[in-house]
Amino acid sequence: MKALLLAAGRGERMRPLTDDRPKPLLTVGRESLIERHLRKLEEAGVRDVVVNLHYRGDLIQEALGDGQRYGLKITYSMEHDLLETGGGAKQALGYLGEAPFIVVSSDILVDFDYQRLLEVDAVNNHLVLVRNPEHHPQGDFRLTASGCVRLGNEATFAGIGVITPDLIRNCPKAAFPLRDVLFPAASEGRLTGEMHLGYWSDVGTPERLAAAQADYESGLCR
Repeated sequence: MKALLLAAGRGERMRPLTDDRPKPLLTVGRESLIERHLRKLEEAGVRDVVVNLHYRGDLIQEALGDGQRYGLKITYSMEHDLLETGGGAKQALGYLGEAPFIVVSSDILVDFDYQRLLEVDAVNNHLVLVRNPEHHPQGDFRLTASGCVRLGNEATFAGIGVITPDLIRNCPKAAFPLRDVLFPAASEGRLTGEMHLGYWSDVGTPERLAAAQADYESGLCR
């Protein structure tokens, strides 16, 4: 199974730290956020990764290269205009092929085991959910006893999942967030999911980055 790392955003809320670099290259511990995901994907058995790029994509490409030193093959999908998460995934389909693929937001810090996703039966699209964080108390979804993801306010999309190409290919828009296709799919019963009860942080602001660094130093996340 291939993986798509979403790394094109401008990181406006992370300024001034992102004035001269893209958010995925910010570090927690000894690794950048995006390198941490690459390492964990390789450990899970993934070998082919696509990274979408826009803001300071040259720096990401320079930092990661062809992926050989991570045991991976990295392909880059450059966006001349920012296409958001869904549009970026749609543009990258030419590199991802026709099989379901793992999608990961590169600006999260998480101890999730990606190998779990390699075992998913992705006839339906599959999302990893977490408890609602303080900055998103309203949530996105709820998880039923049978493992179906429905719209609700009990859980938040973790930015990790398995996506089938048809889910995003059929969206008529060029630029759109993933929620534009995930919410209708949840309403129609076309999403499965699981709760991740371990460590997860949306490292979206300087304050959250500092908190994530403190969590790393205290051993809460490795």
